[in-house]
Amino acid sequence: MCGICGIAGSRYGNKEILKQMCRLLQHRGPDKNGFYFDNDIALGHQRLSIIDLFGGDQPIYNEDKSIVVIYNGEIYNFRDFRGKLMERGHQFSTQSDTEILVHAYEEYDTSFIKDLNGIFAFALYDTYKKRLLLARDHFGIKPLHYWHQGGTFIFASEQKAILAHPAVTREINYNALHCQVNLRYTQSSETLFKNIFRVPPGHYMIFENNKLLSRRYYYLPLNLNYNLKESNLTEAIHNHLQTAVKRQLISDVPIGVYLSGGMDSSTIVALMHELNVEKINTFTLGFNEKTDEFPDAALVAETFGTNHHTDSLDFDPLKQFPEVIWHAEEPKINLLQGFNMSGMVSPDYKVILGGLGGDELFAGYDINRFINIPRYFFKLIPQKMQKILFEPVSHLLFRIQNNTGTLKFDEYRRGLQMLLSLGNLEKYYLILRNVWDYDRAFYRKIYQPGFQTSSFLPVRAYFEPVFNETVDLPVMDRIAYVEFHSKMINDYLLVDDRMSMAHSVELRVPFLDRDLVEFMFTIPMSMKMKGSTTKHLFRESMRSRLPEQIISKRKWGFTVNPFEQFKKDLKTVSQKILTEDFITRQGIFNYSYIKQILDYPPHPALRWHYNYLWIVLGLAIWQKMYIDSDMFLTRSFHLEDYFS
Repeated sequence: MCGICGIAGSRYGNKEILKQMCRLLQHRGPDKNGFYFDNDIALGHQRLSIIDLFGGDQPIYNEDKSIVVIYNGEIYNFRDFRGKLMERGHQFSTQSDTEILVHAYEEYDTSFIKDLNGIFAFALYDTYKKRLLLARDHFGIKPLHYWHQGGTFIFASEQKAILAHPAVTREINYNALHCQVNLRYTQSSETLFKNIFRVPPGHYMIFENNKLLSRRYYYLPLNLNYNLKESNLTEAIHNHLQTAVKRQLISDVPIGVYLSGGMDSSTIVALMHELNVEKINTFTLGFNEKTDEFPDAALVAETFGTNHHTDSLDFDPLKQFPEVIWHAEEPKINLLQGFNMSGMVSPDYKVILGGLGGDELFAGYDINRFINIPRYFFKLIPQKMQKILFEPVSHLLFRIQNNTGTLKFDEYRRGLQMLLSLGNLEKYYLILRNVWDYDRAFYRKIYQPGFQTSSFLPVRAYFEPVFNETVDLPVMDRIAYVEFHSKMINDYLLVDDRMSMAHSVELRVPFLDRDLVEFMFTIPMSMKMKGSTTKHLFRESMRSRLPEQIISKRKWGFTVNPFEQFKKDLKTVSQKILTEDFITRQGIFNYSYIKQILDYPPHPALRWHYNYLWIVLGLAIWQKMYIDSDMFLTRSFHLEDYFS
């Protein structure tokens, strides 16, 4: 994988600015860098060599060098494109997948983007039209960010490279911060930095004549087929999965697999074995917790004869928190495991396969059970009853529980509020996804009195457009679509990309193969689940191909336990960073609520509170690193540097 960046327009600056931007992306591509400079544009590229090791350096040009491209990703159907373009007279000078982009643009303008199958973010410059084209893959697997003011346009794989440009001011986006505190990720195209945005998945953007245009080139088809039969689907699913894995084995360097011991990663190993991959290298990480899946991973490794490696997180993992926040550019609770996984893989392996997407396609999360069981109530309970009766009761319940000050009852109160929203699918889902801002009174608990909360967009505002795209679908299929276009893209995919690239490792996700995804979204969720049994159809598809212990196991999730983390070092580190003096000066959060959590007897029911503490702690480190100082430029990663 690679890192790309560029500057276009009237405030282009100088070559050294672009080179500084590239240096901040060097971890994404340490093998080589390349530059393109013209009168009003500069492009930079950091290369991680995967395909065409000796001939694929970038930028890459067409025959007369009138079109230039820098690119991050892998296009799995590039050989098909290459053959068709050669038939139409195009001449290639490399064997890389990158080169098809300049020739396809020559031949088809922007219409070719929708036909790519892969993970990509690229910038293409047309010297004749003075046009800069940016594009991001269909599902947002590869990142791309931009900043645009006046006549200047700046873009990069990561936001820190944009911040290196002197024209960019560093300010907090408080709407995104509010979203982060609710969801533990930022939804839509917004980032924590004011005026820096993500190019949305399935979109391309054109900067031309000092104007910026955005176009959506891809919508995930919603063509549910209710005539499908389970007996026919199991083999079809296996075939699609095998094809997806085979496509993503394209590489000129060795490939490994993240093996958690769950269904998704175990399936990738099984399919690689079916495809006669000679040496399968597998990697398993534990958290020093009772949910570690070492025995299941070992069973899969032994079954398929893999070259297996294991490791565990330290007992004080937060010492790595500044470094992972530097890479992620936002605080998250699921960074440390991915960071340590890629550290275990590197430097011996540059490419790794992971199981992300399997739960989204096959209904694998517990959230599916909590929605599937009461799904009929969402249509049976009238909206009027929800608003007139259930909402007032919910607010009353919040006030009663909150006034007691008993934090361990929060979890039960949230559960009751969720049930009281059964007439409103969106609200039910968002409460299940930890959103708390339906209770405006809770703002006084979370934020300081003087903090301007009245202008915040409520979290539901970010989800309404996605829910509105699915109004005609059954409840479970709506949720599957929403999950795919929210948490998967802006949380899980962000983590996978940043934490793998932190150690210069390319992470591929076979379950997000475009053909597989589109096929799976023709299958109703009612077939993917049976009652409270998640991944029913997937389990049946792999029943004869995986050990029964793996088929029948429950999902644990590849994440740290917030209660266990609080007992390790979350409490002690929070006490050193989130002091009353710092929180008061910061002017955002309510110190008395933070202290209430820190002083409360540790309890497993405080899961939400410990996750909240984790995010507030991460935001403090992020703010000092990116907003209040130049520590992001100097890569200051010592945790002690962030103590108040």
